[in-house]
Amino acid sequence: MSGEIPPQVQNMLAQLQQLKVQMEALRRQKMQVEAMLRDAENALEELDKVDDDALIYKNVGELMIKAGKDAVKEELAEKKETYGLRQKTLERQEERGQKRYQQLQQQLQEALGGVMQPTVT
Repeated sequence: MSGEIPPQVQNMLAQLQQLKVQMEALRRQKMQVEAMLRDAENALEELDKVDDDALIYKNVGELMIKAGKDAVKEELAEKKETYGLRQKTLERQEERGQKRYQQLQQQLQEALGGVMQPTVT
């Protein structure tokens, strides 16, 4: 055996590495979405604690603008729903990626097992 890695195995290794990078990026996105979801949930909880006639301000870019409690509550509820949907989507993508990663690992092990088998003379 010459010790060269067959093109098929090189391709699987490249796919495995690319998938690993994608999974890391996906995990970072998921963490960001989870943080935004927690922020929206916390803001809604705090909004429930204030009186209906309390002054409420919301950030709009670099400005803070006075807003009605109901309007802010509705906006936060929409954000919470959007973040929740995005979180579920990322979780599904992560699950599919993990399954694909495991499949590739298994295929690679099988291919290497065939390559690495000692020849009987």
